[in-house]
Amino acid sequence: MGQGLVVLLGIEQGDTLEELEWLCRKVAQLRIFEDEKGLMNKSIQEVGGKLMLVSQFTLQASTRKGNRPSYIRAARPEEAIPLYEAFAKCLTNTHQLSVITGVFGAHMEVELVNSGPVTIIIDSKLKE
Repeated sequence: MGQGLVVLLGIEQGDTLEELEWLCRKVAQLRIFEDEKGLMNKSIQEVGGKLMLVSQFTLQASTRKGNRPSYIRAARPEEAIPLYEAFAKCLTNTHQLSVITGVFGAHMEVELVNSGPVTIIIDSKLKE
């Protein structure tokens, strides 16, 4: 894929299209790529990077009780798939990003090289 982002998208019950549009804008404009001075000052749009979008319901895991994670907060496929597809479409159509997707809910093997490493959690509910 080259330079870009791997976005692990966890959709929670009750997530809205408005939240995903905010998240789409945030991902597209987040300044996390190095400029000519080595500072994290460029967005994926500015560097012409690609984006790999992976559905990841396990991000909604609750480990509060016991030792086995609960995924009760994760949206069911009938709610999550349309939002996942809308997110990919927003990145492609609104922000002109090249987006690679897998098959929603499929078992996939994803391999990445994390430069930096830089890993950022963005929560659409908290807007941070």
